[in-house]
This record gives sequence, structure tokens and C-alpha cells, in this order.
Amino acid sequence: MHRISEKEFASLCRGIRLDAESIVEHNPIGTREVTLLWMLLGVLINYLSLSELETPCFTGTPDSATYRDAIAYIVTARRSEPFDVAPYLDEMTSDAD
Repeated sequence: MHRISEKEFASLCRGIRLDAESIVEHNPIGTREVTLLWMLLGVLINYLSLSELETPCFTGTPDSATYRDAIAYIVTARRSEPFDVAPYLDEMTSDAD
């Protein structure tokens, strides 16, 4: 089972934040926040090699809270040490440059 450290998670969030404008421009799936969270969820699914059974499924149209909950759930199950994902998600989705 693949694990993720706080440092690795922070790096993924930072990378998405740095590429945010391009990600949002090329993936117009919703708000800026939803798009960036969607991208992070996809990255985590691949990075952690989640099986189809481990991959979150959504009913209806997911919003930012749904994506945040799914990311927190995945990371909590796969983190190598305890850490809170919320500050990293807040920073990643912040509009400030």
C-alpha cells in the first residue's frame, strides 16, 4: 500500500497552485476551487495507486465540500504520519497569488 507524507502532500498542493491558471483554463468543469480540488483528487488517485474499489464515487454533481471530504478521507487512510489536509487545501484554492 502506498503512503503519503505531509511533505509530499504539501508539494502536490503547491504544484497545483503554481499551475492553477492553466489547470482552470483547460478544465472548465466548475468553479476555480472545484477544478483545483478535482485535479488534486485525480493526482492522489494515481499517486497512491488507488484501486477502483478505493476510488471515491459521487452521486450528483460534486461541490468543493464533496471534493474536500473525499481528499481528506483518502489522505487520512494513506498518510504516513498524522497531519491536517485543510490548511493545504485552503492555500491551494486561495485566489491570492
